[in-house]
Amino acid sequence: MGLVRLEEFRERPERDIRKVVVVMPAYNAASTIERTFKSIPEGSVHEFYLVDDCSEDNTADVARSLGIKVIRHEQNKGYGGNQKTCYDTALKTGADVIVMIHPDYQYDGRIIPAVVSLLKTGTVDVILGSRIRSRRETLEGGMPIYKYLSNRMLTIFENVMLGQNAGDLHTGFRAYAREVLETINYHSNSDDFVFDSEFLAQSVFHGFRIGDVPIPTRYFDEASSINFRRSTKYGIQTVLVMLKFKFAQWGLLSSPLFKKSPRVLNSADVPIPMGT
Repeated sequence: MGLVRLEEFRERPERDIRKVVVVMPAYNAASTIERTFKSIPEGSVHEFYLVDDCSEDNTADVARSLGIKVIRHEQNKGYGGNQKTCYDTALKTGADVIVMIHPDYQYDGRIIPAVVSLLKTGTVDVILGSRIRSRRETLEGGMPIYKYLSNRMLTIFENVMLGQNAGDLHTGFRAYAREVLETINYHSNSDDFVFDSEFLAQSVFHGFRIGDVPIPTRYFDEASSINFRRSTKYGIQTVLVMLKFKFAQWGLLSSPLFKKSPRVLNSADVPIPMGT
């Protein structure tokens, strides 16, 4: 086992965080947006954006009534496609920290100030909200047993492949330092749910440091969730992403996923609402 260089342990400078932006990828979330929004401590976020993926309800209207800026897709682009618009938008606003939270009130926004403080220290670049602090709390919170078991097995496999030790790699609460989104070629990612797994593999490939914090979660009828069939598809796709990551890490695969972003963002690409 090789020696670790001393400079790897040196403290990195604190980040200068002047702007925190929350993005919400939404689909039919009209009944839960307000509760999600009000769970976020007042004054902890500078701007809120919701990307409505062609919802069939009044998601956009509810968001605007709360003062959230809305971008609406005229056609459904999928969960990954929604996040691409979220992150393009956040970068254009000049955000230093971007927090992605599902607007289904499953994740507790009260932890955002703590997450921003942790990113400010410079010790991590990506923070995941972990739903798995303990088995008892997770199951009592309402997570179905099949989902808990599949989450545990898949997260353990991903941790081994990525060399990480995260508690929950399938969370709907994620926070990024700006340089992460500027570096990762996320436009090469899937428009489906596996976008998240690809993004984490890309983060590790480019040397970004991933941390996690426990986050209170809620499971109820209105909280979004994918069905068993799509969960199975997502699991298989995630395993394939991890294999691609290892092959790319070993120099045996050249993939657009693991190239640095070629994007040159300019104001014509994504409309930024100036009002509500």
